[in-house]
Amino acid sequence: MKRTKDVNLSGMRKQWRPFAIAPVTAAITAGLLTGCSDPQEDAVIYHTVNDCKDDNPGYSEQCEAAYQNALKEAERTAPKYKNLQECTTEFGTNSCMKSTENNWFMPAMAGFMFARLLDSNRGYYSQPMFSSYYPGSRYYGRWTTSDGYDYGSYRYKKSKIKVGPEQMKPKPTVSRTISRGGFGSSAAAKSSWGSSSSRSWGG
Repeated sequence: MKRTKDVNLSGMRKQWRPFAIAPVTAAITAGLLTGCSDPQEDAVIYHTVNDCKDDNPGYSEQCEAAYQNALKEAERTAPKYKNLQECTTEFGTNSCMKSTENNWFMPAMAGFMFARLLDSNRGYYSQPMFSSYYPGSRYYGRWTTSDGYDYGSYRYKKSKIKVGPEQMKPKPTVSRTISRGGFGSSAAAKSSWGSSSSRSWGG
C-alpha cells in the first residue's frame, strides 16, 4: 500500500518489542513458569485483508470483520501526537494519519493480527499492528502492537506467531498526546498506558 500524507481511515480500508529481562528473584521465576502454562493460540499477522482471505479459504467474512475491528482498535489505542512532524519522526514520512476523533496524529495501521478461535462468540480475534519506516526508530521494520509487544520483522508477507491471554487482553484507550517514544521500552509497562494512567507512552 502506498502511504500518503493525507492517509485516512477510508483510504486504509482498501489496503489497508517486548524486551525480556532475566529474572533475578525466585518469585519472578515462579511467575514466569506459571505464565508458560497459559494456553497459546495460533495467530498470523497480515499486511492486508486480502492476504488473510487468500490464506484462509472459506473464512472471508471473518477476515473482513477482523480487519474492520482492527481499524477501529487502531483509532482507539494507537499513540497520538500533537502534530504530524512528531509522528513522522517516530514512524517515518507518509506513515501517519490524522485521527478522525480530533486534531491529533497517529501512525497508520500497517497490518493486523488474526486468529481463528473455536471458543469465541465471534470466531476470531484481531488487533492492529504498527511498524516504523524511519531507520532511526527502535520500531523500524518491526511488527509492534499498541501495548509495546514486538512480534518480529515486518518484511514478511505473513508472520505466524503464538499469543496468550495476556497479549489478547483489551488494550487501553489512548486519549492524550505523547512525545516521541510512543510504544515504551518494556512490555512490563504496557498495562500502565492509556487514559487512566499517570504514565505517558514514552519509554
